[in-house]
Amino acid sequence: WDFIYYWNHRFDHESRWLWAMHVVHHSSERYNLSTALRQPVAEALTIYVPYGLLSLLGVRPALVQDARAINLIYQFWVHTEVVRSIGPLERVFNSPSHHRVHHGSNRRYLDRNHGSILILWDRLFGTFEPEGEQVVYGLTKNIDTFNPARIATHEWVAIARDVFRSRTWSDRLGHLLRGPGWAGAPRIA
Repeated sequence: WDFIYYWNHRFDHESRWLWAMHVVHHSSERYNLSTALRQPVAEALTIYVPYGLLSLLGVRPALVQDARAINLIYQFWVHTEVVRSIGPLERVFNSPSHHRVHHGSNRRYLDRNHGSILILWDRLFGTFEPEGEQVVYGLTKNIDTFNPARIATHEWVAIARDVFRSRTWSDRLGHLLRGPGWAGAPRIA
């Protein structure tokens, strides 16, 4: 579960189409336990493929659901500024410090620390960044609204605008599938 979560979460940041669903979770300019509850409805669609594969490989669906429940509980508590460090456990486990970096819109923090319970995957695949400078939360270009409909759809609108303005099919596909910052598209954490 944890390995698949890492890659699924990383792809959420590396594909603009997936980012358009995930951006809801990163849109808060404050970082607290309520940030963990900012879960996009459409993102549920993207987890069926990777986790469905576990069931196709023979893992009982009940175990997949139990793993998801454990993950959700773990992910809730890392959304806090109250816990500064969990000491040496941070070498192996994702922590509030690691996850604050993940939610940072600072340039050095973009697309870092995708891990679920373990931070090992980030260390292994080169996406780990320790917390150093003060974290700035939110998007690199904040949308300045509390309107849930706008928060949920603003990136989809931007994608449609970019696709419509593109001159080639290659560029149109690029605006949909490549990273959020590709070809001048506005980069948002």
